[in-house]
Amino acid sequence: MAFDFLVPVEDKALAHCELLPPQSIGKSVFKHTNRDGLPVLANASFAIMGVHESRNAFEKKPEKLAIVEIRIQLYKLMMGNWNVNIVDLGNVEEGETVEDTYFVVKEIVAELLEENVIPIILGATQDITYPAYRAFDKIKNLINLVSVDSRFDFGADEELISSSSYMSKIITDKPNNLFNFSNIGYQSYFNAQEEIDLMERLFFDAYRLGEITSDIALAEPILRNAHLVSLDLRAVKASEIGLSSNYSPNGFDGREICAIARYAGISENVAVFGIYESENTPQAYQLVAQIIWYFMEGFNYRIKERPSASSKDFTKFIVPTETEELVFFKSQLTQRWWVEVPPFVSSHTKSNSPALLPCTEQDYLDACDQIIPERWFKAYKKGLN
Repeated sequence: MAFDFLVPVEDKALAHCELLPPQSIGKSVFKHTNRDGLPVLANASFAIMGVHESRNAFEKKPEKLAIVEIRIQLYKLMMGNWNVNIVDLGNVEEGETVEDTYFVVKEIVAELLEENVIPIILGATQDITYPAYRAFDKIKNLINLVSVDSRFDFGADEELISSSSYMSKIITDKPNNLFNFSNIGYQSYFNAQEEIDLMERLFFDAYRLGEITSDIALAEPILRNAHLVSLDLRAVKASEIGLSSNYSPNGFDGREICAIARYAGISENVAVFGIYESENTPQAYQLVAQIIWYFMEGFNYRIKERPSASSKDFTKFIVPTETEELVFFKSQLTQRWWVEVPPFVSSHTKSNSPALLPCTEQDYLDACDQIIPERWFKAYKKGLN
């Protein structure tokens, strides 16, 4: 059983919990300890799991990620007004080979998905996204992956999987369950033009850093359909991490990255949330802890919504354009928007009913001005392929 490979929560973190007030997260988390063993997963909402694997790091890590320090900072934070149960499974250490580590991560995540528990993965390197993606193999046919990253991480064709090339592995490996890939926050000077062109050819979605920071709410519809969210902390500016090496002076600030995490938590489809590429600085420990806090906060506000013309909770708008008649829905409860896309036909599924694509009010206003939203066009083209 893969859970047998989990190492209990560090004694340092457990000792720190003894000093915390009763309202803290540390006092509420059910922890994997040497004395009590693994916590029960029944009724759990989240399972925190560290992964120390870093042998496939693109830039070799000079030291092991101190996941215990992230735990201490997270445990210090106060519980929100949440109706959730949190378990901390401890850590997955490096296996004999990297593939062994991937297998253990995949099996653990798959079992958590079966139990409807959301894994929150604290990974040393972002290639751990690959086994997290593979965990869906026997659970869900079509996966939407969102990466919060300054890079697309396709890497070179001949390159083996690494923290900078895991996306190539996801795209090419069988079974190919990836339906859509969206990047939030890419910085053009870090990505070869060939990678940007590949994103276009595959009808994937990419949003530049400046586009998102000018209106952080643009991240919400991108995350609304995501099943797996992979957050590379190198998408955050160096000054927020307290370290200049391997980080860029440009990137999201702490408030923006926490807002994105909250949108991920609000998304009713996000089933796995991973934070990778952190560094061993006091600021980084605190920031990762706060990102997790905001993700759990967002989860508390999840609302399952299915737009329908027959529901009084939604307003339907029909917008005729020169080439298409677009149908939009607006929720009166959350003010969120969707647009209908013609039925998707693929080797995995065949549907005769239109798909509902999350969008923004601006997409509706653009359609009124006879501008077809780009997100609709890409989804439409993907459905025809």
